[in-house]
Amino acid sequence: MYSIVEKSESLILRLTTENDLDYVLSSENAPENNPYVTQWTREQHLKAMMDSDIYHIIICNTENYAVGYMIIAGLNDNNKSVELRRLVINEKSKGYGREVLRIVKRLTFEKLQAHRLWLDVREYNHKAQKLYKSEGFHEEGFLRECVFRDDCYISIYIMSILEQEYFKYSDCCIRG
Repeated sequence: MYSIVEKSESLILRLTTENDLDYVLSSENAPENNPYVTQWTREQHLKAMMDSDIYHIIICNTENYAVGYMIIAGLNDNNKSVELRRLVINEKSKGYGREVLRIVKRLTFEKLQAHRLWLDVREYNHKAQKLYKSEGFHEEGFLRECVFRDDCYISIYIMSILEQEYFKYSDCCIRG
């Protein structure tokens, strides 16, 4: 039986098991995901799965079919700052990315009672940046050429949403 972390009407977020790692690794290496995702080894994923500060999650639809995976870190952070370290959606253009972000915000601010949810996104990943901004994330900074991959340096944006922004947005949408 799987350990469910969160769910919505159309998605189930459950903890990753060792049996899921082939799926996770193939998701990272898929041509449509590879340019946007740091590649980890099986051992790095296993280590993350065992870390009490991290949720390593498989994203499933209601038929329990995996549509992606993600990693959330900072569950025990003294500064109440949670990092969305990785989000990979294999079933594109179905709204799963937006729905997962909403679930992660709810988990972060309502269940974990964190103050800040942050992530980094590669400068050329315009589709993800647009999604994050539409879900209330703000650009905090730009790290120039900080990731070395495929013989070149990549720059990233740091983006975040704060607790009060989440609740203000939620209240506005509920009343509105």
